[in-house]
Amino acid sequence: MSKLNVIPRVTISHSPTPLEAMPQLSKLLKRNVFVKRDDCTGLAGGGNKTRKLEYLVAAALTAKADTLVTVGGIQSNHARQTAAAAAKFGLKCELVLEDVQGTPKSDYYQNGNILLNNLLAATIHRLPEGTNCSDYVDNLMISLIKKGKSPYFIPMGGSNEIGSLGYVHCAQEIINQLKEQKTTIDHIVLATGSAGTQAGLLAGFILAGIDIPVLGICVSRPAQEQVNIVTALLEKTLALLDVDPELAKNRVFANGNYYGEGYGIPTDEMVEAVRLCAQHEGLILDPVYTGKGMSGLIDLCRTNTFNEKENILFLHTGGSQGMFAYQETFA
Repeated sequence: MSKLNVIPRVTISHSPTPLEAMPQLSKLLKRNVFVKRDDCTGLAGGGNKTRKLEYLVAAALTAKADTLVTVGGIQSNHARQTAAAAAKFGLKCELVLEDVQGTPKSDYYQNGNILLNNLLAATIHRLPEGTNCSDYVDNLMISLIKKGKSPYFIPMGGSNEIGSLGYVHCAQEIINQLKEQKTTIDHIVLATGSAGTQAGLLAGFILAGIDIPVLGICVSRPAQEQVNIVTALLEKTLALLDVDPELAKNRVFANGNYYGEGYGIPTDEMVEAVRLCAQHEGLILDPVYTGKGMSGLIDLCRTNTFNEKENILFLHTGGSQGMFAYQETFA
């Protein structure tokens, strides 16, 4: 039995999420493009963090926590899903959210994920640009403990070895769906940021003895930095599963050509990718992660990095709620 089956997990997500063809986009790009719909996981609108939270909330409950604490940008999808998970399990939630330089501001502070965080009754600690979030979180944890609370800290994006287990589970799901659909995939493409989704998927494929290349399109940093971060987390995830961490070598690929000026800052290519998927597939992406991830996939098709005979699977990690904070970008 895999060790994955004995690590505590709560059920939150609506899974398996669909794995489906994108026929109109495929015609446009002259490639066979598929999508794994992890925007459909169900928690407060869904997204990839729901899978991670199944393991992180289980760990918090095991630790007898009564409050979830996490950190992210103002429009963090992870924060929204953490607030929803806390509500679902009767826990309090404290969100430490940092302002992000260069993002459009007219709707940024009251719409999108912020609107939902307030609806979910999370306590929001809004920090200005450049604040040391780690120091703030440390002080917040101390303060909560002094008040008699039992807080459990979840890292940015839920991306530690515990959270990454959600995507080990997703890798198994993808393998089963490909078998059922009698489909083979040559490349998986996803937006990569805090690293847990990419590391977890790779760990799941390694565990299953499957070698499907997983390309992360960077949303916040250069490719080599991202490769280093994902590799380190992949090694930790494999060790947690009692799998040789050396198997992480030469498994992590990233492309840093598409994140533009920085995290959350729009690019013309992102806007085009969001419009193409909406107008040709009825599929809503987000401006921070999947829009930039898809802009990379589109360009790699147009420049023949992916050839016409290859099947490409795009992992939709959710986040469309954030679109409402970027209305001026799509006006």
